[in-house]
Amino acid sequence: MENESITITAEESGERIDALLARTVPDLSRSAAQRLLERGSVLLNGRPAAKNARVTAGDTIELELPQQADEVPLLPQELPLDIVYEDADLIVVNKQRGLVVHPAPGHPDGTLVNALLWHCGDSLSGIGGERRPGIVHRIDRDTSGLLIVAKNDFAHQALSAQLADRSLSRVYEAVVRGSLREDSGTVDRPIGRHPTDRKRMAVTEKNSRRAVTHWEVLARYPGYCHIRCRLETGRTHQIRVHMASIGHPLLGDGVYGAPSPEKGLEGQCLHARELKFVHPRSGERMVLTTPLPDYFEAVLQRLGPRTG
Repeated sequence: MENESITITAEESGERIDALLARTVPDLSRSAAQRLLERGSVLLNGRPAAKNARVTAGDTIELELPQQADEVPLLPQELPLDIVYEDADLIVVNKQRGLVVHPAPGHPDGTLVNALLWHCGDSLSGIGGERRPGIVHRIDRDTSGLLIVAKNDFAHQALSAQLADRSLSRVYEAVVRGSLREDSGTVDRPIGRHPTDRKRMAVTEKNSRRAVTHWEVLARYPGYCHIRCRLETGRTHQIRVHMASIGHPLLGDGVYGAPSPEKGLEGQCLHARELKFVHPRSGERMVLTTPLPDYFEAVLQRLGPRTG
């Protein structure tokens, strides 16, 4: 189960709770919201909410969301895996673009987790829960690149600690719209749920957490820049939100940028290029990289001649 917390805004005051949940919670239909209400899985100001309850500004909703339909089991599936590194404690894969990391509403199977279960069998950490075995961190469906997976609880705890103290380094490459004035910079802006569209994240001071992205320009093209980003923190959609917040959304990002495909690309042009971490058992400093995928190279070719 996954917990979701919502604070009602003045604009939402008076709305029926089932309609509000269907509008604001990703992949949740109104009938599904009503079933959650009937089961007592939705609390309104700490008490089970009635199905026809109406909300007022300042109300707090807490709900438990199933990761996927209970009747769909999590099964191993023989799917292609691009394995960059593997040993008894962990596996690092180069996730292809379009692959969902773990089962969720709307994506019950065909995920990276299904493929990992086929490849690893029972040898995956259980800390991430039944639906996310071994998953230490995630990347978006349309983001490609390196993802680290723990095979046991010892490795999972050690790698999670490195994420928390920021010693696990993640470097991405992306293409953004527009010409960045400087050659490098840092975006230090808090990220939280969008105040009116909870299917998106946003730079906001309300119910947010600090987020820091360091970027540098690798190449300039007419109307675009190829950049490298290093995450100091790891918030949901962090690079996409941060670059959009400074006026340079990622090419192809229909959520935070242009609403229509650009340069033949649907979905953001973003690749997790490098991972640096300390091996949880040996103490060895690991540096893993992966080349830019074909879709990314094709985008660079379509951008035209380099201008810098």
